[in-house]
Amino acid sequence: MPDGALPVLDVRDLKTVFKTRAGEVHAVNDVSFSLKPGELLGVVGESGSGKSVTMMSLLGLLPSPPADVRGGTVAFDGKDLLKVDRETLRSVRGGKIGFVFQDPMTSLNPVFTVGQQIAEPLRKHMGMNKKQAAARSQELLELVGIPDAKRRLADYPHQFSGGMRQRVMIAIALACDPQVLIADEPTTALDVTIQAQILELMKELRSKLGMAVIWITHDLGVIAGIADRVIVMYGGQIAEHAPVRELFGNPQHPYTRALLKTIPTIHGERAARLTVIEGQPPLMVGPPVACPFRDRCDVAFERCTRENPPRYDVGPGHDAACFYDANTGAPRDA
Repeated sequence: MPDGALPVLDVRDLKTVFKTRAGEVHAVNDVSFSLKPGELLGVVGESGSGKSVTMMSLLGLLPSPPADVRGGTVAFDGKDLLKVDRETLRSVRGGKIGFVFQDPMTSLNPVFTVGQQIAEPLRKHMGMNKKQAAARSQELLELVGIPDAKRRLADYPHQFSGGMRQRVMIAIALACDPQVLIADEPTTALDVTIQAQILELMKELRSKLGMAVIWITHDLGVIAGIADRVIVMYGGQIAEHAPVRELFGNPQHPYTRALLKTIPTIHGERAARLTVIEGQPPLMVGPPVACPFRDRCDVAFERCTRENPPRYDVGPGHDAACFYDANTGAPRDA
């Protein structure tokens, strides 16, 4: 990743709300981040922390209603994706920004062959004819490591294993040589052997194609091996943001420290190996008026119950949304 390079994607103050019978659920609250060319940004957090909703908000992939992207800017290729018309947004989705969804079996259409589904974005975004699209589809299957690619283009999704279907999803996302690839927990449903193969594949493709990647996961072990920078999300907002080595070596937010403690270890007594974070993630009904992690935090104090902390700079490229200063072991100045 070039130092000082301009961001290929710049998100500022993104807000997304879901309208429900119980009230408005504030799923994404003032999320801001940037992504540089060739960079891999990891996004981690528990289920329900807002990871997937944030990324789907960028591309207009949430059903409206009930979803309402209520504010912010998403700067990409000289445009604000929250303000462009539907046709422009369609040209970006699948063309300049690829998206790999969590479950390939529900994301692939069971009544069309794999070849037809890879060819569709090539014909729509790249203007290829049927023959050109078929040739490029074969190249893409070979690129993601599917053997006998020419024959397999005529197969349907159910004729592929889980790992192979995920490779097909990656091939579709890469079809138009996107500048950005968003991968939403692409290895969650796979066994560890296939997961390792997909991770190795992504490293190779990123090196070969030079694209920027946003990798959404709840697995900190995966992030440690592939990411340049990491965003930790909780309660629909960014709790901590840091270079990957800095995050693992000097975590500043209590939630980040709690997550790192939950990583299993082979050392120590069996009864003491696994750690859990007590309590449940918050139901974000209404705008955040206090720290969302306060009820599960071991260093919370009175201020945390009446104010939502901003993101404090705690080091080079490192910030944390917490009133408690982990470096001094004391509350920050009011």
